[in-house]
Amino acid sequence: MPTFKYTAKNKASNTVSGKISAENKIAVIEELRKRELTIVAVEEVKEIKFSATTSLTRKKVKPEEIVIFSRQLATMVDAGIPILQGINALKDQTSHPGFKFVLNAIESDIKHGSGLSASFAKHPNIFDNLFVNMVRVGETGGVLSKILDRISTYMEKTLKLQRKVKSALVYPSVVVSMAIIITIVIMVKVVPTFAGIYQGFNTTLPAATLLLLGISGFLKKYLIFAIAGVFLLGVAVIRWHKTDQGAKIIDGFLLKMPIFGELLRKVAISRFSRTLATLVQSGVPILESLDIVEKTIGNRVLELVIQEVKRSVREGETISSPLEKSGVFPTMVTRMIGIGEKSGQMEKMLLKISEFYDDQVDAAVEGLTSIIEPLIIGVLGIVIGFIVIALFLPIMKLATLV
Repeated sequence: MPTFKYTAKNKASNTVSGKISAENKIAVIEELRKRELTIVAVEEVKEIKFSATTSLTRKKVKPEEIVIFSRQLATMVDAGIPILQGINALKDQTSHPGFKFVLNAIESDIKHGSGLSASFAKHPNIFDNLFVNMVRVGETGGVLSKILDRISTYMEKTLKLQRKVKSALVYPSVVVSMAIIITIVIMVKVVPTFAGIYQGFNTTLPAATLLLLGISGFLKKYLIFAIAGVFLLGVAVIRWHKTDQGAKIIDGFLLKMPIFGELLRKVAISRFSRTLATLVQSGVPILESLDIVEKTIGNRVLELVIQEVKRSVREGETISSPLEKSGVFPTMVTRMIGIGEKSGQMEKMLLKISEFYDDQVDAAVEGLTSIIEPLIIGVLGIVIGFIVIALFLPIMKLATLV
C-alpha cells in the first residue's frame, strides 16, 4: 500500500503535516477531510528499501512469536493502553532483531498517521492477508482486542495441527533415509569385496547374485551421477509444481495417495473450515474471506474448488453446492455447511467441522504411525534379506559341490 505525505491547515489555521498509507490519493483526501483539515498538498512518498531490512529479517520470524505478539497486544488494548504504547512495549521486549526492526517501522508508521492494519500490510512476510484483514475489521468495528485474541487462537490451533502432521512424517522420513544410506554403503563398500572373492569361482553365479553385483557396480561407478540425477529431478518437480498445470497434477496425486492422501485431505478440510469460520465470525465479507482462504489453503486442487465457490456466491447461489460437486469434500461437510447457510449459523458449523477434523487428524496420525512402522520393517527385511541371500548363494552352492 503506497504512503502519501500531506501538508494541511487545521481549524486554528496552523500548518500540519504527516504521512498516511492509503490505496490512492483520493482516499488520502477523503481521510483529511474527515479530520476537518484544509488540504495544501498531497504527494506520494517513494520509499527506499534498505538492505538492512533484508539482512535483519533473513532469520525468519517464527509463527509462535506472532501468536505471542498478537495475544499480548490484545491484552494491552483490552486494558485501555494506546496502540502506540503497546507496540513500543512489545518492541522493547522482543529478542528477534528482524521482528524488532519491523515493529519499529510499524511504530513509526502509526506516529505518522497510518492505521494499524495498513502498517501490518507493509510486512507481508510476517503478517499475512488473513492477519491484516482481520485487524482492519477490528479497527473498523472497534473490537480490536477481541479480533487480536481470535487471531491468536486461530494461529495456535493451526500450529498445533501442523506439528501433528510433521511429527507423523518425521519418524518414517528418518528411518527411510537411514535405511537408504546403509543400503548404499553396503552396496558400494561390502558387496564389491564379495565380487573379488567370486572371481576365483569357476562356476556360473546365481541370477540373484549377478543382479546384486550389477547394481553394486553401477552404484560404485555412477553413485555421484545418480545422486545428482535425483537432486535435479527434485528441483524439476518443485519448479513444475510452481506452474498451474504441474500444481494441479501433483496436488491431485498427493490427495489420492493411499496412506498420506487421506491425512492431507483431512488437514486441508480442517484448515479451510477454521480459516473461513474465523474470518466470517470476525465480520470479514464472505467473498473477501474466500479470497484469503484460497491463498492459505496450500493445495491447487482445493484452490480451484474455492474459485468455483466464489463464482457461486457472486451469482447468489450457495457455498455448499460447488463443494459437493467437487468430490473433494465429504458429504457430511457439505451438508453441515448447507445447514449452516440456511440457519444463518455457518461459522458455528464450520468451527464444528474443524474441531471434528482435528480429532480425525489425531486418529489418522496414530493410525499412520502404526501402519508405517511394520511396513518399513517389512521392506527393510526384504531388501537386507535379498542382499544377504544373494551374497551367500554362491558360497552355499560351492559348499554343496564340494
